[in-house]
Amino acid sequence: MSWLNKLPNSIRSASGFEWKLWRKLPLIFLVGTAVPLVLLVVMHLLTDSTGSADVRWLQTMGYVVAGVVIFHWTAVFTIAIGCVVVMLMKGPGYVADPLEVSHSDQPRKSVETEDR
Repeated sequence: MSWLNKLPNSIRSASGFEWKLWRKLPLIFLVGTAVPLVLLVVMHLLTDSTGSADVRWLQTMGYVVAGVVIFHWTAVFTIAIGCVVVMLMKGPGYVADPLEVSHSDQPRKSVETEDR
């Protein structure tokens, strides 16, 4: 017996924007990481780091770039989770463990009601 069985007559929805976005996520991840890092390297190359104010400014920009990159990674990861959820929801329906339930119009007689 398999764990997940497809529900009979379940409808699979057509794929949409989630697959287009899913395929672009690696590129978005790389570009969003590389651009701030390249800008930081350019700042280091163009700034004269002899004064303490310049060194402090470069250090602050390093922290800003680290924050921007980590925020970008978090956003990409969140979007990836959303894409996966939408893909799963558009797929066929599955049942893991079917359970027979009594209907309200035909309830089962319990032991307590028989004793009364």
